[in-house]
Amino acid sequence: MANRVPEPNPVVLQSDQLYQYILETSVYPRESEHLKQIRDATATHPAAFFGTAPDAGQLMAMLLKLVNAKKTIEVGVFTGYSLLLTALTIPDDGQKENEGAFDFAFVDADKGNYLNYHERLMKLVKVGGLLVYDNTLWGGTVAKPEESVPVYKRQWRKATIEFSKSITADHRVEISHVPSGDGVIICRRIC
Repeated sequence: MANRVPEPNPVVLQSDQLYQYILETSVYPRESEHLKQIRDATATHPAAFFGTAPDAGQLMAMLLKLVNAKKTIEVGVFTGYSLLLTALTIPDDGQKENEGAFDFAFVDADKGNYLNYHERLMKLVKVGGLLVYDNTLWGGTVAKPEESVPVYKRQWRKATIEFSKSITADHRVEISHVPSGDGVIICRRIC
């Protein structure tokens, strides 16, 4: 039975209605008014899909609190949802700066450079700190045959798959790949 393939979970990411239910019952009621304003403004942007999903943001806020993050770094900002979320979540004596031993890093930038960002951040994030990478399911395309993926999504699909394989093999971190938003890989630096 060691080679048994688990049956698909019929609940996770099953439908748009289920995702809307999660947003309406657990995320939106707790979202600050400032974050809601950014989310609403981002929704009208032609590249709105690049924004941090509010459920992934809720997860990120909890992670920031769990590690008591005070020094954070963010790569990629887009309309500022995740940046504001971080600023609202870290304690008053927390810092958002570009050097030092960081507690938490969030990456939501060009997917083709995720591995480069990871290597640089491993030098900046302290042992025990978290590195969080957004859009790691790339709209679900990572699980589809390449020929079924629109041509304009293939390059970053390939980069996302390569990043996931590399991060899985990186023994300097513990990982969890979470199907929240468009996928989030959470890494805890262990050495």
